Amino acid sequence: MSGVAYREEPPGAPAAQALPRLLAGARMDGRPVSLDAHLRRYGPPPALQPRTLVDAVAAAGLRGCGGAGFPTARKLEAVAAGRGRAVVVANGAEGEPPSGKDKVLLAYLPHLVLDGAVLAAHAVGARDAIVAVDRVTHDVVAYAIAERKRAHLDRGVSLRVVRSPEGFVTGEETALVQFLNGGPALPTFTPPRPFERGVGGAPTLVQNVETFAHLAQIARFGAEWFRAIGAGGERGSALVTLSGAVARPGVFEVAVGTPLRDVVAQAGGVTAELGAVLVGGYFGTWLPAAQALAAPLSQAGLAALGGAPGARAIVALPVSSCGLLETTRVVRWLAAESAGQCGPCVHGLEAIAGDLVRIARRDDPTGARAALDRRLPQLERRGACRHPDGVVRLVASALRVFAAEVELHVHHRRCSSRADRAVLPLPPRRPEAVR
Repeated sequence: MSGVAYREEPPGAPAAQALPRLLAGARMDGRPVSLDAHLRRYGPPPALQPRTLVDAVAAAGLRGCGGAGFPTARKLEAVAAGRGRAVVVANGAEGEPPSGKDKVLLAYLPHLVLDGAVLAAHAVGARDAIVAVDRVTHDVVAYAIAERKRAHLDRGVSLRVVRSPEGFVTGEETALVQFLNGGPALPTFTPPRPFERGVGGAPTLVQNVETFAHLAQIARFGAEWFRAIGAGGERGSALVTLSGAVARPGVFEVAVGTPLRDVVAQAGGVTAELGAVLVGGYFGTWLPAAQALAAPLSQAGLAALGGAPGARAIVALPVSSCGLLETTRVVRWLAAESAGQCGPCVHGLEAIAGDLVRIARRDDPTGARAALDRRLPQLERRGACRHPDGVVRLVASALRVFAAEVELHVHHRRCSSRADRAVLPLPPRRPEAVR
């Protein structure tokens, strides 16, 4: 991401109706906020009784920010009720290429995340809190933990940072738990779930780092403050990663339920006429541009269109780009990123990627299109993890939204793309774009 949207804020609680919240106080020079500066703004984590914190989180309506959106209070309660000494894991293993919000939080404001992890540890009776990060933010978080140790800030909770392996599936909570237990970073067959038996066999709370940052602010400012912004039953703020055909790609903090058009405006508006918008990252959904821009960025608002916010990674696709080619690139990468633990991933995703390549290259596109119609229903809900389902969702939405482009490839053997470069981001090892 090229930047992060923030403004300097005075110390203390941000005004209830004001933004930014999580990003308030981020340094203008891009360096991480020091512990001294963090404590001047927020003070130390408040000493709350476990039930008090859980009740505040429940009243706030906080949900996990990693993609699934599970109620945070219910996870806290489940882990606290488990047998044995609990463990807390802050998941910053952001393996989704179009998402950058977790990196921003950890790189700019690590102590807000660490506050949330420590507060959650007290709430569930944990003595150990592990922060799993990528190589980009590892040193920042390690230094922040060292600052806290020197200040004797987190009595009763031991913080440590772990660098998670690179890969799309490694951030899935069971994959992360298995890695922390010394195994490969691959999703495991369940049950038991991590809240039942996770790191070291203990009940384990795994939450996205943004969730912990929100929890830290709820603990200080209360549920009513958190709910002062938002739309309908979905309240609070959220971090959004916006890329593609926008003037200033980056990470932005918005009120939940903000129309996507207003989110794009924060990024300086579009740089070209849009044809479609990918909402929810690579397990998300393509939506026609006009429909997407009018939609509120919320669970309910996007559900009405067959989508979901996920981790709120948004990519704006210009009309000059072929959505079929862009989807083909991503699906080839996703097929290579599978856990390789079940038939739908090992064989099904490779077959789907092959069908898309055949359509994109106009190599027996009619047969490939018919094969896709057979394969997609066969893969849905058949995998050992959610990886096949996410790919099916992405491809099915592409076939709907880019139906005219698919028609050009299948029946007229041509492509309308005028783009000189790919739009959807992939790691350096990505497959070559299909042309």
